[in-house]
Amino acid sequence: MGQVRAVTERVVEGKPEEVFEAVADYAHTRGDLLPPQYSEYEVREGGEGEGTLVHWKLQATEKRVRDCLMRVTVPAPGTLVETDANSSMVITWTVAPAGEAGSKVRIETVWTGAGGIGGFFERTFAPKGINRIHDQMLAKLAAEMNS
Repeated sequence: MGQVRAVTERVVEGKPEEVFEAVADYAHTRGDLLPPQYSEYEVREGGEGEGTLVHWKLQATEKRVRDCLMRVTVPAPGTLVETDANSSMVITWTVAPAGEAGSKVRIETVWTGAGGIGGFFERTFAPKGINRIHDQMLAKLAAEMNS
């Protein structure tokens, strides 16, 4: 078993504080950013940043659906961490300045993958799929920040 890692980045318009506020707004904005691979999205506690508990199902592939129950922490300014209670998955969002009017948003997803040949394929192909999904989210975030 090895760690699987996927990283997606995009520069979006908006001050880092405003972009981070949108990313951390699970009660309103976050649900609007989700692509079709997400279903059953539900805020169970909180709704803004630290202490939020949110549920969703993520259909990463045709056969693989993850039932996620994410606890949100904010360990540092501009960093938001979603830790899944149902698996080893951890998603870290980082928002940093990019130029005068922009923000670089980075999503890093890590989890413990399978071993053996299945693990090899997971480590090879799963990050590409997760990156496609997260790139859709970042495109929706960019559109949201432009509106």
